[in-house]
Amino acid sequence: MAVVTPRVFVSHLSGVAVFDPNGDQVGRVRDLVALLRVGGRPPRLLGLVVEVISRRRIFLPMTRVTGVESGQVITTGVVNMRRFEQRASETLVLGELLDRRVRLVETDEEATVLDIGITQLPARRDWEIEKVFVRKGKGGALRRKGEAVTVEWSAVTGFSLEEHGQGAENLLATFDQLRPADLASALHHLTPKRRGEVAAALDDARLADVLEELPEDDRVEIMGKLAEERAADVLEAMDPDDAADLLSELPEEEKERLLGLMRPDDAADVRRLMAYEERTAGGLMTTEPIVLRPDATIADALARVRDPDLSPSLAAQVYVCRPPDETPTGKYLGLVHFQRLLRDPPFTLVSSVADTDLPPLPPDTPLNDVTSYLATYNMVAAPVVDESGSLLGAVTVDDVLDHLLPEDWREAEMHGPPGAAADREGEPDDGR
Repeated sequence: MAVVTPRVFVSHLSGVAVFDPNGDQVGRVRDLVALLRVGGRPPRLLGLVVEVISRRRIFLPMTRVTGVESGQVITTGVVNMRRFEQRASETLVLGELLDRRVRLVETDEEATVLDIGITQLPARRDWEIEKVFVRKGKGGALRRKGEAVTVEWSAVTGFSLEEHGQGAENLLATFDQLRPADLASALHHLTPKRRGEVAAALDDARLADVLEELPEDDRVEIMGKLAEERAADVLEAMDPDDAADLLSELPEEEKERLLGLMRPDDAADVRRLMAYEERTAGGLMTTEPIVLRPDATIADALARVRDPDLSPSLAAQVYVCRPPDETPTGKYLGLVHFQRLLRDPPFTLVSSVADTDLPPLPPDTPLNDVTSYLATYNMVAAPVVDESGSLLGAVTVDDVLDHLLPEDWREAEMHGPPGAAADREGEPDDGR
């Protein structure tokens, strides 16, 4: 009786949970590591890149994978927690092989890699790349899609060379369900070339969300690779405070050029924020809180709070102001907590339930005082009001935390704690 060896397509492994033998989750699969070999031999699959709970990425050898089935990966339970460092001889399957343009050996047709099939060798824990799922033709948005076929690894050429202008459609499909912070972590671990390709393929809103979660160097690098018109569109899609932070990292000439390309209203919000000191309420605030007029009802407030694009901290409360109801508003009257909105009838006017006793923050309030304010009043956001009584914006707890943490906290989180990459005595060999 023939032995049936399991075959898995790598797109189905992206984001899959990894469990130890006791059923405890170790992390999630973020990529696969392969060793390309000469002579057309199928590449050996060395292991998985697994993102553990702390968002550190570790290497899990395939020799310690006991099962790949039903949307999960099972390990032996012996996991080396050293940070993953890609070696020169290694190739990331999702990050570097998907969307690669190759040629079919038999017909010399050009094709684009859509997926990769891996298989476990009989009677061993070793795995190798066996199949390549490709779409024939040069591709491109204006071309009719060609036939998609699955072929042997040896039936295609073009994997051994550095690919220029590599697409990102199929790689993005594997990242589709990731939260912005997790997608930012995935981009951070790609090569600069591949990172630029993926960033270029993201839509403006998605890229804006991801840029807000990336370390400073990555943000500047990606913005530098975008056409100026596209960069301005992405800045418009960002929260004004995050756009102001990003622009402050760019050279003055480039900053002014991008502001000039933005819509006047969006540019005005960003310029207003950049006029304040960074570590003050004015420098920390967003200019887009939920603002309602006194004659608005609780039903109106709840409809605004339901906006899925709002962060939880901004959706936690609404601010009642006289017209105009865009920042800077007319006279600030008070705020209404989300919990209060749930306790009163929908037809109730928000002005009748607004908290008018809580003092707002002046825009020059230092960061430490903003932190104390949020802690004292158990708030997740605070109103920022100028001398005339107009609401300028709101400071949210996530922006406060961002500035209380060390400047490189995002990069440290993506790489793990200091010393995580150092060799440790007695740790199991990683199989590479």
